[in-house]
Amino acid sequence: MSVADAPAQGEGKRLKAFNAVLELRAFIALIVIIVVFGLLSDAYLTWDNLVTMTKHVAINAILAIGMLMVILTGGIDLSVGSIVGLAGIVAGVLLEGLHLGFANTVLYLPVWGVVIVALLVGTGVGAVNGALVTRFNVAPFIATLGTLYMARGVALLISGGETYPNLGGRPELGNTGFDFLGTGKIVGIPVSIWLMVAFGIAAVFLTRKTPFGRWVYALGGNARAAELSGVPVRKVTMRVYMISGLCAAMAGLIIASELTSAAPQAGETFELNAIAAVVIGGASLSGGRGAVRGALIGAFVIGFLADGLVILGVSTFWQIVIKGAVIVLAVILDQSQQKIQRRGAAIAAAAATQPQK
Repeated sequence: MSVADAPAQGEGKRLKAFNAVLELRAFIALIVIIVVFGLLSDAYLTWDNLVTMTKHVAINAILAIGMLMVILTGGIDLSVGSIVGLAGIVAGVLLEGLHLGFANTVLYLPVWGVVIVALLVGTGVGAVNGALVTRFNVAPFIATLGTLYMARGVALLISGGETYPNLGGRPELGNTGFDFLGTGKIVGIPVSIWLMVAFGIAAVFLTRKTPFGRWVYALGGNARAAELSGVPVRKVTMRVYMISGLCAAMAGLIIASELTSAAPQAGETFELNAIAAVVIGGASLSGGRGAVRGALIGAFVIGFLADGLVILGVSTFWQIVIKGAVIVLAVILDQSQQKIQRRGAAIAAAAATQPQK
């Protein structure tokens, strides 16, 4: 190595160090939030409050998992908030009884049937998104913006704009509702947290251990190259939107179960929280880069920050401002990381072309 190579080598090491810190930015932010709010409030780090905050996080985390799958392919899904509301309304209709006018009877599905139908509805909306993107070549932003309005409109039409206030089911018919999703516990931990863990594990397995996961990353990295290498682009795109719809429907069921009521307005702006969690977690909106771990940490950052501000009595208006600032900062850091990685790659390439001395 010549004397002239020493500065470049030193810069390369510094860039690697900066990149390592930026890779951990979401985790560092979460630790800072926990420490700061723990010092400011004695109630913040109590076991009951940590469980409550994690329960709140679970809904956004499940949404973020589905959103991550879409974003990894270079797409976006703006319809998830509306799917949340639609899934709850479908559950409300089925639990109150489906009136079959032609048969002059009322059909009551068992609770597991209600859950399955609601999940299928969410998956179906995701399939519509996927079809619009793959079959009709509609840009993901426009396609999912359209289904955002359509799904919300269908929920309003079904409910007449009203809330279904009692989702307790009909015990005399063996249908006791699905309170367990929102209020049930397993070994002292809320069911919604267990569902978040289950969805997280399934997503990690899907992205790391299956051909589908490799196809998702390949599609986000370079769609044309992925297609030429044999990746079934249309099928992969369709499936990621279906997964996103499924996750949104599950979130909708959890919310309806917690409140024991279903409102067509439920889930408004939830798509923004899901996108924010994915971005804070280090995923690139251009696709091809991101991880389930990062999306989950991003959801915890948003949830723990929001609950901490509530505990401290910070104005709702300031909470919105702070959340927006966090999202902008996350994007700035992501752009900085990409610049550092490009600079590091350029230095490595230059070093590789230098003759050995």
